[in-house]
Amino acid sequence: MTDTTPQTSSPEKPEEFANFVEKARIMSADDMRRAISRLAHEIMERNSGPAGIVICGIRTRGQPLANRIVEKIHEIEGMRVPFGILDITLYRDDLHAIAKQPLVRSTEIPVSIVDKNVVLVDDVLYTGRTIRAAMDEVIDFGRPKTIQLAVLVDRGHREFPIRADYVGKNVPTAPAEIVKVQFKESDGVDSVVLCELEEEKS
Repeated sequence: MTDTTPQTSSPEKPEEFANFVEKARIMSADDMRRAISRLAHEIMERNSGPAGIVICGIRTRGQPLANRIVEKIHEIEGMRVPFGILDITLYRDDLHAIAKQPLVRSTEIPVSIVDKNVVLVDDVLYTGRTIRAAMDEVIDFGRPKTIQLAVLVDRGHREFPIRADYVGKNVPTAPAEIVKVQFKESDGVDSVVLCELEEEKS
């Protein structure tokens, strides 16, 4: 679940961006690759290596980002850290507003998180509500040593007192804009673009 739009439900599929037009290209594929490499190095530095880390990607677009960070850590350290996937749908504070029958997918955490350093991963940090929900869900699985947060883009406009520990790029935005993150795995291209709502033609 991405935290990129002022609307109550966040767009997850490319077709849901149909009414938005590209305003500026924020990151290219090379920019994303370098940012992900930096995130992986910073996570290793802060935690003194990969031992005791569990990385959890937040569905939907936090998942491929988290997987790439895991692969980069494996490349750097020669060790594959445990990788989990969180679906926060039932933990959202606007669940009553998004759908009568919201789509709920599985949460998969393959190891115990008790006394581990859990790194939550999402594509965009916006209001902080998605991250608050993710933390609630993680704690239901046990008491971690720490919960840390890695995001590709921090666009500001926080509504909750949440700050990312690792940020690929800070991007000032207007509330009406959205940050669209695309991954080859789901979209056929790696890019981050700033979009705005297309004006209706009279």
